[in-house]
Amino acid sequence: MKKSILVVALTALFALSSMACDVDGKTGFAPENDLNISSDVKSINGIDEAEFNAVIDEVMSVYTPIIEGMGDTVKVNRKWDNGTVNASAQRTGNTVILNMYGGLARHDLITRDGFATVLCHELGHHLGGAPKIKRFWVTTWASNEGQSDYFATLKCFRKAYADSDNEAIIKDLEVHPMVTEKCNEVYKTSAESALCIRSMMAAQSTSNLLASLSKLDLPKIDTPDMSEVSKTDNSHPKAQCRLDTYFAGALCDMPVDGKLSDDDANEGTCNRKNKDSEGLRSKCWFKPGKSGWWK
Repeated sequence: MKKSILVVALTALFALSSMACDVDGKTGFAPENDLNISSDVKSINGIDEAEFNAVIDEVMSVYTPIIEGMGDTVKVNRKWDNGTVNASAQRTGNTVILNMYGGLARHDLITRDGFATVLCHELGHHLGGAPKIKRFWVTTWASNEGQSDYFATLKCFRKAYADSDNEAIIKDLEVHPMVTEKCNEVYKTSAESALCIRSMMAAQSTSNLLASLSKLDLPKIDTPDMSEVSKTDNSHPKAQCRLDTYFAGALCDMPVDGKLSDDDANEGTCNRKNKDSEGLRSKCWFKPGKSGWWK
């Protein structure tokens, strides 16, 4: 009898730890929502099926070799015809799975770069390092939601679009002055600063979507969430908190190829232990603590 109970418990643990975001979008990138945008609907931001696939190709051309170099395989489910306004990540054995939905790409608040940021978030569940989600006191494979957001701008967007003409691209964007000011302070070249600015405007699009889905006011660069958690929150932070995290990732000038640790949340990041002044994860979801455990 005890053996049977143990088998059931272990089976449940495996099922929970194999999934960071449900394939049906119920616990995906965005909070649970029943919004469905049919493929018959044309997005006002012009993300059609060709751009949907192009963005995935751009990001995965960089990260597929990295993941394969770790001994894993990659499967991207391109669900253009699915109207779900979400995205999700899973892992089955050595297979990294990303589920990207057309409904999200067609939402009127998502830009092309915003969609890339969502994909980077899903990659963050696999590659973002600590803090990781825990189930029954066991650490799973998946970086938590806040860390996946941080990874999106700290590593992924910067790496995927480093060779683009970002200075030309940002000329067509309506950029908040604070973004320009902070990116110029942190980065020494105009090209690096332009990439920082571009990543933040992408994150603004993504965060606006999150706020809309939660029926909240749109988040703003200059109104950060000043709340502090008593312990690290693994679930979805509110949209303002998530925008703050994206901004922190964009302003952290750690090497884009620098290693992130599955055990130490400080490794490869800007952090308070090293007395960094910029790029710090917001305390609205992150509780700084001892290496390997977050209280």
